[in-house]
Amino acid sequence: MDTEDDTARRDRDSEGRARNARPRDGLGRPLPYGTPGVERQPEGVVRTPGQTLTEAQRLLDAGMPFHAHEVFEDAWKSGPDAERELWRGLAQLAVGLTHAARGNTAGGARLLLRGADRIGEYHDPYAIDVAGLTAWARELAARLDGPVDAGAESPRLTSVL
Repeated sequence: MDTEDDTARRDRDSEGRARNARPRDGLGRPLPYGTPGVERQPEGVVRTPGQTLTEAQRLLDAGMPFHAHEVFEDAWKSGPDAERELWRGLAQLAVGLTHAARGNTAGGARLLLRGADRIGEYHDPYAIDVAGLTAWARELAARLDGPVDAGAESPRLTSVL
């Protein structure tokens, strides 16, 4: 039977679910325990689409696409079924930029293209610049040959932010 020490050591809650308590850097990479990390985005936050886009843009501009991905993930999990693929695609764009910034060019390109394909069927909901984002993702994916600066490469999500 698990003890409380075993549960804490494995970053699990009392029901055995992952807690993700390990500190992380600005690109979401795990750091050694006891190392100060970047504060994580709270999970399970229900936001309006506008709040989601504003928070994700703030994080992208700060060079924190991993954290923006978590904001989009909340939207895809809590939003209406008809928009699930939109938010999921935006999350894939953010995590694609995360991988590109970490130097994983193949994984980054793959996720950028997958995200672009996923959002391409939408017609600018919430003033999201779908055409601009898909062009950005395809262009970045095509030129990846090493780590990129996530803040310098961050896209504009909408035409109004």
